[in-house]
Amino acid sequence: MGHAASGPKEILTYPDDEQFGKASPGKLGMWIFLGTDAMSFSGLLIAYGIIRAIAFDWPEDVVNALGGVELSGFMTFLLICSSVSMVLSIDACKLRNRKKMLMWLGLTVAGGASFLALQVYEYGHLMNDMGMTFSNYEHGNNLFSSTFYAITGFHGLHVLAGTVYLACMWVKAYNGEFDKGDYNLLEIAGLFWHFVDLVWILVFTFVYLL
Repeated sequence: MGHAASGPKEILTYPDDEQFGKASPGKLGMWIFLGTDAMSFSGLLIAYGIIRAIAFDWPEDVVNALGGVELSGFMTFLLICSSVSMVLSIDACKLRNRKKMLMWLGLTVAGGASFLALQVYEYGHLMNDMGMTFSNYEHGNNLFSSTFYAITGFHGLHVLAGTVYLACMWVKAYNGEFDKGDYNLLEIAGLFWHFVDLVWILVFTFVYLL
């Protein structure tokens, strides 16, 4: 039994993307930097795995040793949301919507600042309530505390750098430097921020969950 012929389908068209197929020197430089930075994080996580495999008195329940994963899970959620807002800010720039670009970029900066504030709170809780300093852990091997602070602290420095970086981009956006839709600088900053978010997901998985 035949079907009735449907009408012509509407074809969606988008304006030409001037950046398509063009990698700016800044973007290439950021990719090279992220490649080397990924090796640094890989080295830290591999060292953590090796030390955990051979160390004595490693906490059997890392989740309890860290006071649970509720806080770190919320921190992970914050960074994921900030990655989404970063994408939306770039899209708003492409559409030359200055108001939304500033709003989404500002929310991204706020997400990074909130993550840092929560990390400081977590460190205070671990040091004061759990007896866990960089060089001493009252309930197990000291290597556990030192590797934890080394990995999460190194990532925290990246979040701090990324938050300051994005705050500078917000000032540029406020001054109208992206009003013509040139989103190259925003996209370069976005690459760094997405990398920071991705690394945290790996840190959260390997250190807090596994």
